[in-house]
Amino acid sequence: MNQVRQDGGANGAHGATSGMPLKKVVLASNNAGKLREFAALLGAAGIELIAQGELNVPEAEEPHPTFVENALTKARHAAKLTGLPALADDSGLCVRALRGAPGVYSARFAQLVGGEKSDAANNARLVDELRGVSDRRGYYYCVLALVRHADDPEPLIAEGRWHGEILDAPRGEHGFGYDPYFYLPSLNASAAELEPAVKNASSHRAIALRQLLARLSEEA
Repeated sequence: MNQVRQDGGANGAHGATSGMPLKKVVLASNNAGKLREFAALLGAAGIELIAQGELNVPEAEEPHPTFVENALTKARHAAKLTGLPALADDSGLCVRALRGAPGVYSARFAQLVGGEKSDAANNARLVDELRGVSDRRGYYYCVLALVRHADDPEPLIAEGRWHGEILDAPRGEHGFGYDPYFYLPSLNASAAELEPAVKNASSHRAIALRQLLARLSEEA
């Protein structure tokens, strides 16, 4: 594996580095939809985002039962292999009537019962699980973890929730994941019916990223 390291070594491998300006950050994900959203949001703050796949970084395992542990694992993995600051998110759909499921298993919800790993299969299982259920409330949850280097003792953590309801039938052509089935009463639209600029201004990732950027601004 031909991985690229770009070590900065600003304050030592194990030192605290709060206040370091961030100009280039590796995104610990190969999800094209996430890359588009994060690149648009971070670009406005003058931060260049590089997908880990461009640096030949393989995906990290996500063995943990919580979003924050998985996000930190992915961020440290990407930072270790590249020598760059790394940003990771762990996000998913949490449905009240399903006791928070799909949750951390959102990307492989169908696989848990022998299905394939795909948006279509995951959505099909979601609709099936909610058949006949009147409580359709749910929310997208996102936690972000930013590490300045692999052993950063002070990772920045931010989170966001985007509340909505689960539909029985898909609506819209934009977005990815559960977006066609995630209805936002305040906007009278599903997440997949929103133009990207609208989604980027209001989604769980946007909420978390605004919180993260505010933290970075405080440290500058």
